[in-house]
Amino acid sequence: MIQREAGYFFAALRFFTRLPIPTWVGHSAEQLNHAARYFPLVGVIVGAIGAGATLAAAQVWPTAIAVLIGMAATLLATGAFHEDGLADTVDGMGGGWTREDVLRIMKDSRIGSYGAIGIGVMLLAKFEALVNLGGLPDTGYFISPWLTFFAAIVAGHGVSRFASTTLIHALDYARDDDSAKSKPLATRMGKGELALAGLFGLAPCVVLPWPKVAVALALVALVTWLAARWFDRRIGGYTGDCLGATQQLTELAFYLGLLCACI
Repeated sequence: MIQREAGYFFAALRFFTRLPIPTWVGHSAEQLNHAARYFPLVGVIVGAIGAGATLAAAQVWPTAIAVLIGMAATLLATGAFHEDGLADTVDGMGGGWTREDVLRIMKDSRIGSYGAIGIGVMLLAKFEALVNLGGLPDTGYFISPWLTFFAAIVAGHGVSRFASTTLIHALDYARDDDSAKSKPLATRMGKGELALAGLFGLAPCVVLPWPKVAVALALVALVTWLAARWFDRRIGGYTGDCLGATQQLTELAFYLGLLCACI
């Protein structure tokens, strides 16, 4: 059982990142069908890579440069997998009128003006949010400044990937063909798998200030719900690109929630 679950985890790690995995893992449809439960855990690992790079760079350079280095580290770790999903989704939703048009544009590997603008705005927004999060320790609000900044980045990646998995559980897979460019690991998730994904995704939040986390999670839930409604209305469900777009949107929502000045 342990080896089987390890195989599922490494299948998710191989699917969502460019990180090396053991040679014994192999390839199978069963692994892919069950690997989505480890999507948030992969996010925690990617977040830890980004947070580690950010904090290491912050010992030498200003916060803004350190954040750029950390963001670059996560992009290298994932191959910009989710950013590509965001670009394709924005291209499809912005340029297509019918369901068929949207799906056709999303499947096109070329990036359009909507997608380019979407990626640019998202990267800039996340950069600004993280720079401001890096400045929060100066306020004295966080008990352990560097730990909380590290945890905020890790939690942003974990929580946002859990938000994406909720779409797999709640919505239908929108494509009826097997040639999708970004087909997800599984087209359905059971409640037990979703609960395990939630455990992995939410675990880093425990070391963050609870009032801030509550706001951040509420904003993530709202963005996830709005995205799900929008995808269901436009294409009758979700695609792999939609999952990537949801991850990007909810990661930003989590950071913005932590930065909320109303509490």
